[in-house]
Amino acid sequence: MFPGLGTAINVVAILVGATTGIFIGHRLNSKTRSLLTDVLGLATLLGAASALLALWSKGFIDALPQGWPLLVVLGSLLIGGLIGSALGLEDRLEMLGENLRKRFKASKESKFVEGFVTSSLLFAIGPLAILGSISDGMSNGIVQLILKSTLDFFAAMAFASTLGWGVAVAAIPVGIYQGFWTIIGLGLGQVLPAYQVDAMTIVGGVLLIAIGLKLLAIKQIAVGNLLPALAVAPLLALAVHTFA
Repeated sequence: MFPGLGTAINVVAILVGATTGIFIGHRLNSKTRSLLTDVLGLATLLGAASALLALWSKGFIDALPQGWPLLVVLGSLLIGGLIGSALGLEDRLEMLGENLRKRFKASKESKFVEGFVTSSLLFAIGPLAILGSISDGMSNGIVQLILKSTLDFFAAMAFASTLGWGVAVAAIPVGIYQGFWTIIGLGLGQVLPAYQVDAMTIVGGVLLIAIGLKLLAIKQIAVGNLLPALAVAPLLALAVHTFA
């Protein structure tokens, strides 16, 4: 195996899943497509609940002073949100989606941009994207990315049946994002301490909640602007662990 194989498999899974969804999507009526989106929203919330369990893990609690675990998560989201808002990440993602929509000649009335932005965030936010890519870069196996690829295949198929080709194009930023973490894995030499991984996982779970609420049309949250929180979380956890 070579570093990056897991990400390559993941990208292919998204492309094949999205293409399959597009070709069967026209056979589904609007109520069925809407139901599929709701199911994805609920499944995303379920995945978020699983990620949030790390907030009560013994390793995470023991690594931080009493009362600090929740504050680390809150601080990460606030700092990350400020950074993301200052950089205009949500707007940049939408602009990228709009440019790609024009390049792929999708109609303005289509859900290309929504499919691209939503899918990019969903496929990249999960902790498996980071941890699996780091493991891949360190030549520790691609089991995590194989699992993620399986999940992304079915998610892409369901999303594309309602949101179109934007879901398939989301494979591009996913490949770049996971490729970056694979390179990080090549240089790390060892995986992050468990409590830092937990911090990143918990913040990722919160972002997944935001995506689930968006899919269920309950609340529109600029999740793109919160993405820096994923990088802030392990750094803030390290600072609190060291100095607090």
